[in-house]
Amino acid sequence: QVHLVESGGALVQPGGSLRLSCAASGFVLDPYAIGWFRQVPGKEREGISCIGIRDGNLWYADSVKGRFTISSDNAKNTVYLQLNSLKPEDTGVYYCAAGRVCTDFYRDFDSWGQGTQVTVSS
Repeated sequence: QVHLVESGGALVQPGGSLRLSCAASGFVLDPYAIGWFRQVPGKEREGISCIGIRDGNLWYADSVKGRFTISSDNAKNTVYLQLNSLKPEDTGVYYCAAGRVCTDFYRDFDSWGQGTQVTVSS
């Protein structure tokens, strides 16, 4: 069974940094695209970033370009999201998900983790 677990979320001040991890088990990352999404109460889940594991193709939402970096360590079956220069509007529950190809739409992804809370506040 596909299983994804996010970790690394925390309460940080504006301008701070976090590294989120998405650890996969039950499958190998290689055939998949792994996306990161953010959920804010009352709003639709928003695509933040995506990586095509096999070809290394990357995508970032305009709101995080230049601040967030997605990467993978295939030997560890893990995808990371480095969050720098954090802003209060980055607050939300961050989820990773596996899909066939990278898109920015959450319905295109098949398997999801439980999420990790990121709160940016002074």
